[in-house]
Amino acid sequence: MASLPNLYVVAAPSGGGKTSLVAALLERDPQIGLSISYTTRPPRPGEEDGVHYHFVDKEKFDELYREGAFLESATVYGHFYGTSRAAVEQRLDQGFDVMLDIDWQGAQQVRMSFPSCISLFILPPSLEELRRRLSQRGQDSDEVIEHRMQQARAEIAHFAEFDFLVINDNFDEALDDLHSIVRHHRLNRSGQEERINALLAELLENV
Repeated sequence: MASLPNLYVVAAPSGGGKTSLVAALLERDPQIGLSISYTTRPPRPGEEDGVHYHFVDKEKFDELYREGAFLESATVYGHFYGTSRAAVEQRLDQGFDVMLDIDWQGAQQVRMSFPSCISLFILPPSLEELRRRLSQRGQDSDEVIEHRMQQARAEIAHFAEFDFLVINDNFDEALDDLHSIVRHHRLNRSGQEERINALLAELLENV
């Protein structure tokens, strides 16, 4: 018997390891589906359209925005991002948990449409480690990295808006923490009672 689906919102500062953690969680748990966002930024090396993001130009993004197609949208480092409302609702209707890999701005918008969503914020173990991870990518100049560090501090300031905090110091432990949060909500009585009413009726018969 499948549990009732939940919508998860995962946010983190750039370099926090959110994307890697979410990808590993999806491999571990096939009952979770990732909503693929739309973005106007160009693909990074190794990224595929329709797999990592739906890569569109600004004209197409604006068209979708005007049509109300996005559950949430945000501007990050000069590029636009948006989550398809229809795709999220379809996955939930099919009985799958859905995970949104977005930023704190998007999380605020999602809470307005889905107040019952479960939000998680990924924290780096230190600013020094965050800077090391950003530098290790080899994709950005020192100036860009410094700007990302400033943005990271501003993003981390929104931690209190989230239901759960996960510190990504040890990757495997952080992954276990994420999965534990998902399993906890699947086993929560409010999430299980409806789906096992028949079993409860049988177990409690003549009590």
